Amino acid sequence: MKLGALAAAAGLPLAEGAERDVTGFAIDNRKVAPGTVFGAFQGATVNGEDFIPAAIQAGAVAVVARPEARVEGAVHIADAEPRRAFARLAAGFYAPVPETIVAVTGTNGKTSTVEMVRQIWRMAGNRAASIGTLGVTTPEGSVSTGLTTPDIVTFLANMAGLAREGVTHVAYEASSHGLAQFRNEGLRVKAGAFTNLSRDHLDYHKDMADYFAAKMRLFDEVVEQGGTAVIWADDQWSPSSAERAQARGLRLFTVGEKGTQIRLLARSPSALGQTLQIEHEGAARTINLPLIGAYQAANALVAAGLVLATGGDPACTFDALGRLQPVRGRLERAAITGLGAPVYVDYAHTPDALEAAIAALRPHVTGRLIVVFGAGGDRDSGKRPLMGQVAAEQADIVIVTDDNPRGEDAGEIRKAVLAGCSGGLMGKVREIGDRREAIAAALQTACKGDVVLVAGKGHEQGQIIGRGEAMRVLPFDDVTVARECAGQ
Repeated sequence: MKLGALAAAAGLPLAEGAERDVTGFAIDNRKVAPGTVFGAFQGATVNGEDFIPAAIQAGAVAVVARPEARVEGAVHIADAEPRRAFARLAAGFYAPVPETIVAVTGTNGKTSTVEMVRQIWRMAGNRAASIGTLGVTTPEGSVSTGLTTPDIVTFLANMAGLAREGVTHVAYEASSHGLAQFRNEGLRVKAGAFTNLSRDHLDYHKDMADYFAAKMRLFDEVVEQGGTAVIWADDQWSPSSAERAQARGLRLFTVGEKGTQIRLLARSPSALGQTLQIEHEGAARTINLPLIGAYQAANALVAAGLVLATGGDPACTFDALGRLQPVRGRLERAAITGLGAPVYVDYAHTPDALEAAIAALRPHVTGRLIVVFGAGGDRDSGKRPLMGQVAAEQADIVIVTDDNPRGEDAGEIRKAVLAGCSGGLMGKVREIGDRREAIAAALQTACKGDVVLVAGKGHEQGQIIGRGEAMRVLPFDDVTVARECAGQ
């Protein structure tokens, strides 16, 4: 493929090198081969511009970088936003892509929502896939990528690979990092969804307004012109997200108690799930959702909204909600203790998500709700005491333990979490640093009628200790450990 054709398709000016053949794209100079277009970006710790000479020596035919960057021996495609320019250029190379693509952003619920969309599409007879925290999930299985939103080259290559495998429908998670760093560009995204917004990632974003602005790039730029914005209407940030979508000219599809297209009329818990009463297009419907918790109902209805917004049949879509399977690590029932107490594992790692998980389980508790959780290192430290406060005020027994300490002192992280527990009854709060011991203690404490929630890591298969060259990932799966501690 010629560089000139790719540049023209991306709307990028090209002063030279139009006839050069392009064989691939890379943002890592070690992956450059003859004919590669190299993306040289400034990062938080590494400046990709430092590797331009090595990339050119390895055969890069063009370099996408800031106008100020020094490029000698290859075509310099200069742009003030080199990440975006690189993404749009690469999008013309990685083809074809699936016909129907949707994206989900928000603090919580992204993983569950994209997986639910995939399941609904599959039950309608479509070959569908999802991309996000759980990796790439296809009709044949899952492959972990290690990131909610992979780098742009991996993302586009995955999309093209899925299309070659016959996948026609894809739902992907659009994280704030991915949106801010232009890792989702260049595709025809027919619909985007906003789930909610609460405190997270303020180690990266300067404040909540900046965090929200990053999320809103989905509506501002990524969803195609004339596409649809599916919005959970009951979040405090929902009116602002609707304003952004309307300013762009997107079609609004709102969901929830305040929703217009799908209105949630009533919700009542059942033994193994919940019953939803909804209204759609003037008709009332009853849905027996086989998942517990208000936020699972929200995720399911947003997923239905995305499917309907992209041409799904209403009867088929709502029927599929009654057959949804649990999402890995999202209020997943991992075990039942010998005394009959169920143990749930959830990915909740923000104050809002922890509160939602506790609220989801509370109707199923006749005894005590026992919560085991910690907080990750090298991440937004301000949320730690807030999580402690939520747990101490809303659970009956709290065990504060280690999550992924990364490069921080695990004891100091626990100390910050425990500082927030002071508003609750401190007699019910324990500190057990070793996560396996903490889970075992919770299960040993649980009696019939109690429910145990192990929060924070969800689907993760390892515990991260250290950073840089000293980083270690110790095998650890909350579900497996819970089953082992329960003797199952």
